[in-house]
Amino acid sequence: MFSQLGDKLQEIFKDLRGHGTISEVNIDAALRQVRLALLEADVDFQVAKEFIARVKEKALGEAVLRSITPGQQIVKIFYDELSILLGGDAAPLDLGKPGR
Repeated sequence: MFSQLGDKLQEIFKDLRGHGTISEVNIDAALRQVRLALLEADVDFQVAKEFIARVKEKALGEAVLRSITPGQQIVKIFYDELSILLGGDAAPLDLGKPGR
């Protein structure tokens, strides 16, 4: 399931990276495909909807850095939001004391 989702996301972002400039239409089309990929991977509809809304808001609201392409900027926003969705920072695993 995760490999299929990863493959679909790579394909979507590969297409975005090919654009020198990205319009709202490009963003909408890519995020529609991302939403479908998430739903096919059994992500809850509400979670997928909120995730896509946050990515779109940031993608339309951020100025593109000169050192990277607009496609790379979208991928970074997506990665950052996905990291937040999955729990953000890594937490240490507390296994407790071994029982006797």
